Amino acid sequence: MKSPKTITIGTFDGVHIGHQKILERVVKLAEQLGSTPAVLTLFPHPRMVLQKEDSIKLLNTIEERIELLKTIGVEEVIVKEFTKEFSNLTAEDYVKTILVDEINTKQIVIGYDHHFGKNRSANIIDLKEIANKYDFKVEEISAQDIENITVSSTKIRNALNDGKVALANSFLGYNYFITGKVIKGKGLGRTLDFPTANIYIKASYKLIPKDGVYVVKSQIKDIDIFGMMNIGTNPTVNGKTRSIEVHFFNFDEDIYDSELRIEFLKRLRSEQKFKNLEALKSQLRNDKTIALGYINSL
Repeated sequence: MKSPKTITIGTFDGVHIGHQKILERVVKLAEQLGSTPAVLTLFPHPRMVLQKEDSIKLLNTIEERIELLKTIGVEEVIVKEFTKEFSNLTAEDYVKTILVDEINTKQIVIGYDHHFGKNRSANIIDLKEIANKYDFKVEEISAQDIENITVSSTKIRNALNDGKVALANSFLGYNYFITGKVIKGKGLGRTLDFPTANIYIKASYKLIPKDGVYVVKSQIKDIDIFGMMNIGTNPTVNGKTRSIEVHFFNFDEDIYDSELRIEFLKRLRSEQKFKNLEALKSQLRNDKTIALGYINSL
């Protein structure tokens, strides 16, 4: 028999400070009821499936989202594949087959404006009626509580697209990060005395902040390593493809093929084209001085 669950449902892209309030309520309620705190989340994003939006960018990969949800105390993350067939489930079929039979839901914490079922035609009133039939409870998050949450995933995406990582971090409640594999690059950084780790991100839907130079931090072998990252096309050498490169300070180990999580701390400047490599090298030295000053102030 599956353990009874206290759940909430949503995309939770970013798992930001607004989401965290709802999730903390789920964890607390589950503790009171002796049930398992859980989240039902959909992947891919419905807009990717229904509107074929390849351009949609998300704050987290699905793996990152699961990791963030679990750090808050959610014990079980149920990832439901969003398909056209799934979108055609009637409201009652969705509740009966997924929430009741599959998950064993005993309590749901959900926003007053939640819609579900085919064409998102059912609302919170319908959910409460169906809940009575299948013997689980619905706790409604009121309009006032939701309006008090001034943060949204869209606001965070907009901040990152503008390069405003400090603002995005304040909305998230943690430092925005990317997770990627270190791959071989062209070796340009080494010729400039700034060797870089080139980062490959598999998930094409992951939002990469605006091109430019950033102060970043990573954990390598459980040690915080700081550095500066360039996102862009390397216009000084007439680069064409967008790349992500990190120069780590006071670090010279072979990390090829490593999976790194890299946090964004501060944006230093836009990417720019220099008249020659010597001018670029001079700017990088200047960037490093500013970055180290910032890091030492933390």
